[in-house]
Amino acid sequence: VHTIPAPGKGNDSGMAWAEGSLWVGQHRDRKIHQIDPATGAIQRTIESNRFVTGITWVDGELWHGTWENDESSLRRIDPASGTVLEQLDMPPGTGVSGLESDGADLLYCGGGMSGKVRAVRRPRPARA
Repeated sequence: VHTIPAPGKGNDSGMAWAEGSLWVGQHRDRKIHQIDPATGAIQRTIESNRFVTGITWVDGELWHGTWENDESSLRRIDPASGTVLEQLDMPPGTGVSGLESDGADLLYCGGGMSGKVRAVRRPRPARA
């Protein structure tokens, strides 16, 4: 067993493995950190303008869930710049807690206090 420090000191909200790094979300601090898995050092931090409720990678894409007040969404973001490239808004009152992918077309997210798990079809890029 190897232990590294959690960047959020207990306020972490999901993690994913991609590109040789561990990616860890920080809920209330609205951040996603790229972590060196050997040392725990933060290599990069992506700022979000909303609470980060989960993260996942699929097909080289970084996605994160958001939920704040009565609004929630799933966002595809550029891991280098943090720019939101695509946003899937959930119906009002639909919370997003946790996020994972089936590795293909579906994103799964928890439904907060609803006790439900939702499957959301991931948009595919248009082929030229």
